[in-house]
Amino acid sequence: MMKFQWFVGFGVLLLLTLFGACQPKPASDTAEPTRFLMVLGVAQDAGYPQTACAKACCQHYWDQETTAKYPACLALVDEARDVFWLFEASPDIKFQLEKIYDQTRITPGKMPAGIFLTHAHIGHYAGLMHFGREVIGADSIPVYVMPRMETFLRSNGPWSQLVDLGNIKLVSLTADSIFWLENQIGVRAFEVPHRDEFSETVGFDIKASDLNFLFIPDIDKWEKWDRDIREEIKAVDYAFVDATFFDNGELPNRDMSEIPHPFVVETISLLDTMESVEKSKVYFMHFNHTNPLLFDESARKRVWEQGFNIAREGARIEF
Repeated sequence: MMKFQWFVGFGVLLLLTLFGACQPKPASDTAEPTRFLMVLGVAQDAGYPQTACAKACCQHYWDQETTAKYPACLALVDEARDVFWLFEASPDIKFQLEKIYDQTRITPGKMPAGIFLTHAHIGHYAGLMHFGREVIGADSIPVYVMPRMETFLRSNGPWSQLVDLGNIKLVSLTADSIFWLENQIGVRAFEVPHRDEFSETVGFDIKASDLNFLFIPDIDKWEKWDRDIREEIKAVDYAFVDATFFDNGELPNRDMSEIPHPFVVETISLLDTMESVEKSKVYFMHFNHTNPLLFDESARKRVWEQGFNIAREGARIEF
């Protein structure tokens, strides 16, 4: 009997040890504050699972086989100075801000030092509503925008109220010019082809100390762009790129030419001849709820085996 109790006790201890080893560990209180880029969201505008989706892709979440994912968003965090900047303001911004407060040294409740917006599709700017009088009632948060995006926000409610009440302060960006923030952090906006119903669409080249990050969450097709994505990847250290759909036919009841994005398989084929060190810079993100990279291990393995990466919420890259 004593031997049996010892065996059970040892087994429980082993399981607890292994389980603990798989859990995210908070930053040590004694560790030096750091500066890093943090991934706050990897899904398409509506997140995952998507509203009223009764298909198998979202059922994986309801069956607790996978986890929810927030819309695509990055943050630059400087713990020593207690500041951070957001790239996109998604509808799930309250959860993404909480992730910053919970997983970094940033003071809880601290507002962003600035927000950079790519375009006027809901997953990229609708989170601004949380800074208005009905929620935070923020004071002059800088929101960095291109000209058409600025006109859209100033001319249409409820966004215009944020401007009129001083909850946000619009700061104009110029394409292909670096906007320097502080502490060797610079952001260059560049236009990309996309469905521009309300604003232009841009990507960002983020310069942070000695690292360069490319952020293109939305683009129609690589061949429609007047630049070569292969050359853009060579010029940076990390590239977070549009992977809305894995392959054609992913939406069987819709004409996918009306919502063009580079399919993951197309991007992999286009970059196939690049050196492995260049491929490893690529991190796919902005996944539609139908994209198997959200729930299918074989699809993820296919990407990894080709030498590419998949963006993961909570991931950090120090600079």
